[in-house]
Amino acid sequence: MNTKGNSDLNATTLLALRQESDAVRVITERLKVKEMGPADHIRTKHEVKAFVESGDITAAEALLKNAQTRRELNQSQSIAEKMTQQRAQRMTD
Repeated sequence: MNTKGNSDLNATTLLALRQESDAVRVITERLKVKEMGPADHIRTKHEVKAFVESGDITAAEALLKNAQTRRELNQSQSIAEKMTQQRAQRMTD
């Protein structure tokens, strides 16, 4: 899956980013939450907020893993949906 632009994001970077004045927004942008489905987007934002408040490195690592998984899942679902639509369109043509 596409990790370009996200390769420099790790737990240590997240710990540094939590010092930003608008840390939740900055971190969610870096995690590319807009590439997730709506529910995952919201769930990730809640996890980011909890991480920013705690500053726990274990939470940072889990956050990175969960965000990557959610983006990949959304991308897979999007591809499957497009393929289904293409098949349905071919059958009606």
